[in-house]
This record gives sequence, structure tokens and C-alpha cells, in this order.
Amino acid sequence: MSNRKGLVARLRRGINRSDSWLSYDLGRLFAGDRLPETAVDELTDRLLLADAGIEAAGALGEHLLRELRAGRIKNQTQLRAALEAGLLEILRPVSQPLRLPDYIRPFVLFVVGVNGVGKTTTIGKLAARFKRGGKQVLIVAGDTFRTAAVEQLETWADRAGVPMLSQGAGADAASVIYDAVAAARARRIDVVIADTAGRLNTQTHLMEELRKIKRVVQKHDPFAPHEVLMVVDATTGGNALTQALAFHEAIGLTGVAVTKLDGTAKGGVLLAIAKRLALPVRYIGVGEGVDDLLEFDAADFVDALIDEPVAAPVDG
Repeated sequence: MSNRKGLVARLRRGINRSDSWLSYDLGRLFAGDRLPETAVDELTDRLLLADAGIEAAGALGEHLLRELRAGRIKNQTQLRAALEAGLLEILRPVSQPLRLPDYIRPFVLFVVGVNGVGKTTTIGKLAARFKRGGKQVLIVAGDTFRTAAVEQLETWADRAGVPMLSQGAGADAASVIYDAVAAARARRIDVVIADTAGRLNTQTHLMEELRKIKRVVQKHDPFAPHEVLMVVDATTGGNALTQALAFHEAIGLTGVAVTKLDGTAKGGVLLAIAKRLALPVRYIGVGEGVDDLLEFDAADFVDALIDEPVAAPVDG
């Protein structure tokens, strides 16, 4: 329990650093001894300002109105409980940690996303996490467009203590990743983490290259890549959702990692992704350290969002 409390406190420090989210006195929404329906509108507006998106904000607003009209919100404690329940209803279905089956070797993981979202650091943190879990990991420098990409990735591979495979600048990315998977099979490596060139969702030629990489790797294993993890930056708000939709259409995402939650007081983009895409949220990034990539847990995240955890009911 102490570890969980520490994790919630850590999340809360990153997310609730201003009055722009739910870390304010919910009691001031009450008019005397009752919560007016206009307070639900205020909460919905705050969700929209926090980048939660129309679908998620609307769903939570409807949930709160139902609870209010049914007479189940009469005080601040009940309001927090209703908020917790509504948020969990949205987030629990996507709270799905990534698991690496022992029967798949190598497990091929593509990491995709636009430049600047934290792809390289996420790859390094993933490699360190998998290595701590007893896996042999190989990182592949599949971003052959950006000059500094290989050097940055090599720095993170060194920090994580795992090998990296790369070729020269301008090399064919599909060939680089294909060769890496072949090497991993020969060496009995458990996990291949493939970086890909950061690209905008509007760059159709680069999106086509991503599809080509997938086709080429499937010559090794028709089910590869076994995970296509998109990295999105929480501070970019609605753009993160737009990017995820485009990448999902182009290659078929299987999971999302949301970075830089320590750099925003909003955090609502997770709700938007959960409601609109219904993709598993695998990880959240809350700092620059190698251990600052956390498995996403809906209950912990909701506790951090509403600031004061609602006590769990005691059986009996």
C-alpha cells in the first residue's frame, strides 16, 4: 500500500500543479447544501480545458447528472465518489499493461510517433524495464533520416545496458529492422525494440514507409510487429489525439504511451484517447529518469486527478 501511495503522490505532483484541473475545493461547487446542475456544466468545461475531448467530457457530465438527479450526490464526498466512478468507467477498459509472452521470441515492438514527443527516451526506458524483468533486449535504430537520432538512441541504450543495432545514415529503414530481427532470432534475444523515423500524420510518403517496414518484418513472422506502440506528448493536447488517429489508420496501433505528464497540469488527453480510440494505454511518462516510465493504472491515475482519494468500502 505504501508503494501505491507514493506512486499516487508522484502522479499528483506532476498533474495537479495548478487550478486548471480537478485539484481544487469541490465544496465550492455547492450552493448551500446542494449541488446545482450548473456545477456539472462547470466540471464539464474544466474537462474540455484539460484536453479531455468532447466525447469523454460529455460522458462524464452525463454520468454526474444521472447521479445528481437520482439523489446520490448530496455532499462533497459523494461528488468525489461519483467523479471517481465516472473517470474509472472511461479509463479502466484501456488500463492494459503490456505483457511479453514467453512463446514469442523475438517479441517485435515498433515505437512510432512524431518528432519531439519523447520516442527515444521512451525506448530507453522500455529497454531498461524489460531488462530488469529478465529479458534480453535489442534496440534497433530504424530512424535513418534524422542525423542525431542514432547518437541519441545509443546514449539511451548505454544507460539501459542493452545492445543496439544501427546502419549508416540514409540506410533503408525496412532493411535495418529486418536484419535486426534476423540477428535477434539467431541470438535468441527476447525483445526487439525498433525505433522509427518521427513523422507528421500529414507526411503520406513517410506513413507509407512505415507500412513497408511492417510488410518486410512480416517475412520473418506474419504476426509481427507484436506491438505497435505510439508515443504521444500530453502537453500537445488535442493534437495528440489527431496524431494517434492518423497513425492508427496508417499502421494499426496496439498501444499508447503518454509522455510528459509531469510537464502539464491538464492530463485530460488520456481521457480523450480512451474514449475516442479505446486503445490500451500501456505507459505514462512522469519524468526524465530511466525509471520514470510507469505502467498505466487507472485507479492510481484517477486518485491523482481528483486529488483526494475516495476511501474504498470496507467489506463486512
